[in-house]
Amino acid sequence: MEDLLQDFLIEAGDLLSGVDNKLVDLERSPDDRGLLNEIFRGFHTIKGGAGFLNATELVTLCHLTENLFDNLRNGELAVTPEIMDVILAATATVREMFASLEQGMQPTAADPDLIARLRQAIAGELVAGSAHETTAPAQPAAAGQAVAGGAPDWELLHGVVTGVARVVQPVREAGPVAAVVAAAPTRPPEEVIKAAVGRRASDKPGSQVSTGRRDGEKQRDNSIRVDTTRLDQVLNLSGEIGLTKNRLNALRSDILSGRNDTETLHSLDIAVSQLDLLVSDLQNAVMKTRMQPIGRLFQKYPRIARDLARSMGKDVELVLAGEETEIDKTMIEDLADPIIHLIRNAVDHGVEDAAGRIAAGKPEKSIVRLEARQEGDHIVILVADDGRGMNAERLRAKAVEKGLITDEESNSMDERQSFNLVFLPGFSMAAQVSDVSGRGVGMDVVRTNIQKLNGNIEIQSQLGKGTTFVISLPLTLAILPVLLVRLGDQPFAVPLSMVREILPIEAKEVQEVGGRATMVVRGEVLPIMPLAGLLGWPLERAPYYGVLMQTAEMSFILGIDSFAGREDAVIKSLDDFRPKGVAGVTTLSNGQIVLILDMKELLGSAGDQRWLSRLTMMAKQVAAA
Repeated sequence: MEDLLQDFLIEAGDLLSGVDNKLVDLERSPDDRGLLNEIFRGFHTIKGGAGFLNATELVTLCHLTENLFDNLRNGELAVTPEIMDVILAATATVREMFASLEQGMQPTAADPDLIARLRQAIAGELVAGSAHETTAPAQPAAAGQAVAGGAPDWELLHGVVTGVARVVQPVREAGPVAAVVAAAPTRPPEEVIKAAVGRRASDKPGSQVSTGRRDGEKQRDNSIRVDTTRLDQVLNLSGEIGLTKNRLNALRSDILSGRNDTETLHSLDIAVSQLDLLVSDLQNAVMKTRMQPIGRLFQKYPRIARDLARSMGKDVELVLAGEETEIDKTMIEDLADPIIHLIRNAVDHGVEDAAGRIAAGKPEKSIVRLEARQEGDHIVILVADDGRGMNAERLRAKAVEKGLITDEESNSMDERQSFNLVFLPGFSMAAQVSDVSGRGVGMDVVRTNIQKLNGNIEIQSQLGKGTTFVISLPLTLAILPVLLVRLGDQPFAVPLSMVREILPIEAKEVQEVGGRATMVVRGEVLPIMPLAGLLGWPLERAPYYGVLMQTAEMSFILGIDSFAGREDAVIKSLDDFRPKGVAGVTTLSNGQIVLILDMKELLGSAGDQRWLSRLTMMAKQVAAA
């Protein structure tokens, strides 16, 4: 039954997320029969699975909601604000029941008031103002217990929006601007944002927001859906490799018995080449089994964006694109929180309110676009808004005011570097600090999490037009393209995504600027950072070659002795012992073990290194000669 339960929770969770998105669409198109049918089928499917698990109370709630949608799709009832109130409360309660099942407990009965309002809605007797209880404060309760006298937190979040539904009818005549103003919630926006960003579907009612995963989630994260055609491909390749192995064993026996003629050696060469090709194909096929459509991640965001926007009196539509784009399953899980932060940032700070958009000559409804696409061996994710844009000059002034940069640094920054100031810890443009905004931690966490995935994030913005955050990620974390560099005879691997070019370090081109050794590359003065110095090795001679590397914060030249080409490294993590500055290890074709360097950690420890003065002294000696 445990396996059946987990399968049900995964399937039903996806169905309910789809229902949430369709409810957002239903508010905009209340007469859409197709949407009504799809939502009806969603509740009907959940009810069937719950019945098989003997979850009686969940069956009762889904059955009543299903009956309500049956009347709506048959034209016996029309979608009204009061009916939307009840539906939102029902979906929230279904999520709470899922949480009880996940903890191995049968769900308790839904709030009697909710059941009564559902029955009233089915009978066409629900009147305006009868759903005011939805906004009652949530009280902490133990998992699996009924919440008396109040609504669970997720229901509370959805209930905040009921103010929107109740005013839709009169507002339709007053126009969209009045709709946004009239939708002002009774609950502070900070609390709604906090709930939407940090709350997960199966959290306990009344529990505090947590940014980490729970043990139950980790267990469920181990499951993955794989297309059977991909498994068939893996099976076929395994069979081909088995045949090739038998051929190699036969050739080995022939060679050991003394047959080393040209034909035998040629057959051996063909078999080895075939094995190499098959192993490469098998590796690619196995990697594809880890790939999942990113739409499974995207589908939960329209409801969150809608709730956040309405809580702040804004009219925002989240548009999804590229949902079929596939990405590594483990990366999908780690992308969830950064994308939520970016969407919250777009809704909270990026887009204007209705009055501001009218004054700027823009449509009253704001559009936030969440898009994914594949470009070569990378996945690109865009979070774009059509809001006020970013003012580079104001960003620099704020960073100087907070002491994050100096006046000299501010004057030397271009537009791209100015935009990147929002990623600095402690940076915020907010005038006041709230529970979730103004502390300058959100965007720093976003960039840190993206970099942990070997990706990078860039900002494109036009004042008055909008802002776009561009996230670039590798297709998978299991294989990392690296550049092999050497210090003496010791090889090291650096991520190829950071490498821009390789250039010789000519002694006559090394200059001292601000007490540091630098080189001018196409008019840009770049610091030289010897790899030996970053690793804490003695700097016995100046590096012969430089690798021009670029991070989100800076560009620099990594000084090395030589390089050994490019490799697609299969990363082996160091779980028990991980030295600072080492991301993992890989094994070369000759069996040699190579450390994969974490450049961000190495650069972070480069502030007080004696090699700086040593390299500067070398530069002076070269200049004097």
